[in-house]
Amino acid sequence: MKTFNLRHLRIFETIASCSSFSRAAEQLGMSQPAVSMQVRQLESDLGVVLFEPPQRQRLTDAGQDLLLHARVILAQSRAAEEAMAVYEAEATGGARGARGLLHLGVVSTAHYFAPRLLHEFHRLHPDVRLKLTVAKRNEVLAMLQEHRLDLAISGYPPSEADVEAASFARHPHCIVAPPDHPLARRKRLSWNDLRDEHFIFRESGSATRQFFEHLLQSQSIQVRIGMELAGNETIKQAVMCGMGISFLSAHSFQVELAAGLMVVLDVVDMPKHIDWCFVQRRDTVLTGVNAAFRQFVFEQGAALAACKVG
Repeated sequence: MKTFNLRHLRIFETIASCSSFSRAAEQLGMSQPAVSMQVRQLESDLGVVLFEPPQRQRLTDAGQDLLLHARVILAQSRAAEEAMAVYEAEATGGARGARGLLHLGVVSTAHYFAPRLLHEFHRLHPDVRLKLTVAKRNEVLAMLQEHRLDLAISGYPPSEADVEAASFARHPHCIVAPPDHPLARRKRLSWNDLRDEHFIFRESGSATRQFFEHLLQSQSIQVRIGMELAGNETIKQAVMCGMGISFLSAHSFQVELAAGLMVVLDVVDMPKHIDWCFVQRRDTVLTGVNAAFRQFVFEQGAALAACKVG
């Protein structure tokens, strides 16, 4: 029976994640020859080739299969180490509390409040090491399912995703315009008042774009697409310089709203809300730092994620 050396698995997983022996060596604080030697030893122990020759940048089928198992093994090993660290600290007279690494993945809009969440959690658990990854929803969910993340914050995931999601906060969306826009001072605007406005849309595939298109369908109206831009920051700049109005997450424009660089239009039945969700793997029981963070999010997340809408 083949046996696994955890150190070899960690090195292998780092190389596979970096797609580079040299970048993995830098990340691990090792020399590249030492990393290569460890991989050759792992391949010899298993009797398989893990990286396709000659460049050895892509995984073989065996390497792909091992990577899936390695991430599960390493995640479970880390969880066990963190659980035991709590008891070790207690036995040596230290305070009992969460310890270890918390690796949180969030969708791009959540990065406006995620650092605040992590900061407050770290104040309660100063021995926790924090890592935050920001990516598109499909990328975050893929990383979570591949054990490259511990936990995630996003909107509701697709039904086919093998994850559990529970809402913890409301996520408001508004229609924004520059302060000197003709509609900025009008009250109780209807959707008919917006038909001829140039709307700046998020790129296709974004959750904000999908939410807005669903909203338009429910109102049975069409609006003019003035342009399509990728990302909240680019859209905000376009709105502020008068290129059009847009439908945006309220989290994304808090600074501009406070500075008077942007206004929220007073549209009937706005803002529209979706939920922020705490997402975890369906097959994982949270322990240690991950369980502590989950409890913290459901106790304080709604307050820390709150934002102004006008």
